[in-house]
Amino acid sequence: MTTYQDTGDAFIQMAHRIVWASVATVQSDGRPRSRILHPIWEWAADELVGWVATGKTDVKTEALAAQPAVSVNYWSPSHDTCTAECIATWADDAVTRHRTWHLFADAPQPVGYDPRIIPGWDSADAPGFCVLRLQPYRLRVFPGTVLLGQGGEVLHWHK
Repeated sequence: MTTYQDTGDAFIQMAHRIVWASVATVQSDGRPRSRILHPIWEWAADELVGWVATGKTDVKTEALAAQPAVSVNYWSPSHDTCTAECIATWADDAVTRHRTWHLFADAPQPVGYDPRIIPGWDSADAPGFCVLRLQPYRLRVFPGTVLLGQGGEVLHWHK
């Protein structure tokens, strides 16, 4: 059986290669809503954590207030997929905002980017720059080679 660390490491490797994820929330009326986001993942001590630099829109805020669980799904043309089902919370204190800003700004491409490319984000203190923290409770890493009958292993972990 694979460990949390093994699955988390494989998840980070695949997610950071694919970069963009479809993230689904559930609205207060029970309907799902998806959007494309660009999380960055890291180990914080012994816990896998995802960070999203994003705008704190009414739609996201209302959805997370109604249901903080989100599904983060990555897919590549080679049919590699990885999914993190998470609890999402706003993490907008100044320390986290600055740390996350530099996490993205200092990471190598394609995961890293200069957040100033987003209109209105001239610094981590910009009013439109907000941080969403993702804490996974379930992970799945599914290499496309498994789907195509070419070998490999699907990794799973859940709390």
